[in-house]
Amino acid sequence: MIIWEKIKQDLIFFLKDEVAKTGLNKVTVGLSGGLDSAVVAILCKEAFGDNLNCVLMPSQFSSKSSTEHAIEVCEKFNIKYEIISIEPMVSAFIKNMDEDKLRIGNFSARMRMSVLYDVSSREKSLVVGTSNRSEILLGYGTIFGDIACAINPIGEIYKSDEFEFAKYLGVPESILGKAPSADLWEGQSDEEELGHTYKEMDDLLKAMIDENKSKDELLKLGFEETFIDKISYRVKANAFKGKLPTIAKIRWN
Repeated sequence: MIIWEKIKQDLIFFLKDEVAKTGLNKVTVGLSGGLDSAVVAILCKEAFGDNLNCVLMPSQFSSKSSTEHAIEVCEKFNIKYEIISIEPMVSAFIKNMDEDKLRIGNFSARMRMSVLYDVSSREKSLVVGTSNRSEILLGYGTIFGDIACAINPIGEIYKSDEFEFAKYLGVPESILGKAPSADLWEGQSDEEELGHTYKEMDDLLKAMIDENKSKDELLKLGFEETFIDKISYRVKANAFKGKLPTIAKIRWN
């Protein structure tokens, strides 16, 4: 309990400090009804009070429970929110996608971020990100979509650890108890799509990235070689998503 209180206070200080550096005093958060955005919204509420605006952006593929759970968070913590459906935007373009779930999901994520940045412009606020460390390392997110933000308070928290933090913060049981899902299409599951549970992947990532253990050391710890290779490749292949665009260096003489 003590460590989570310290982390909570550190993240609230981070949020206040980073926003103050910009000369602004408001933040905007996209609230999905999932764990990550609930945690971020609660932290932002404590940091900024009524200067937080949450935006719910359902599409025709969103589950009804996602909106219900997002509203539940807002009502429990007295958070202002608005609902802006992205269905018209997705419907206008979806005919070009040949029912490709991944393309539709990526497009939906980018439409949500377009809406979020427009709202933040209207409100003169900063967009706060909701991607956790597991998603960032694995590249499990849409570049210029849900990954996009001005600041991110939970990017150093692994998903499997975040459940405990969320429980400490008072995230509703309806969110704590459901399987992680980006809710990009009906029945979509993060762990099914990734092929492993977050706990399995996080245990490997902590040893591989945080502790910088070699492959031989990882094998001795009991991780299977195919699992190590799969996750290692995924981390390297998706590293570009967390970087600014590479700009060519020009020699002028």
